[in-house]
Amino acid sequence: MRVLIDGDASPVKEIAVDLCNSFGVECIIYMDYAHEYESHYAKVIFCDKHKDSVDLRISNDCLKDDIVVTQDYGLATLILTKGAKVLHNNGFIIDEKNIDSLLESRYLGNKLRNKQKIKGPRKRVLEDDIKFSNTLKALLGG
Repeated sequence: MRVLIDGDASPVKEIAVDLCNSFGVECIIYMDYAHEYESHYAKVIFCDKHKDSVDLRISNDCLKDDIVVTQDYGLATLILTKGAKVLHNNGFIIDEKNIDSLLESRYLGNKLRNKQKIKGPRKRVLEDDIKFSNTLKALLGG
């Protein structure tokens, strides 16, 4: 088991790296060259700055039983076909039971945003970090 992080816009990189370090689990962060990042524990893989290059690399590298941290439902769909687990940045697990409704809500949200100006997602709060941490701990066996 490894933890692979879609790192370009992830607000939970440090939480995940610290937990992986605590549990002795390999952690890999993927991001494009437009970002700079160093980690005390995780391996960082930089990808081309093309659309979906990070997602494709994660999908290619992912193995059965890995945990992928992402908020990208398209990537989550690819990962689920490999038998890996997907953990959203907000701390909920994406699986075969909820991926269709998540993809549909993303589609409807995009359609609505194109028609009228609406507010974006709510601001991240401490409870989101706590939920993410607790869920990842449970997935890591803690």
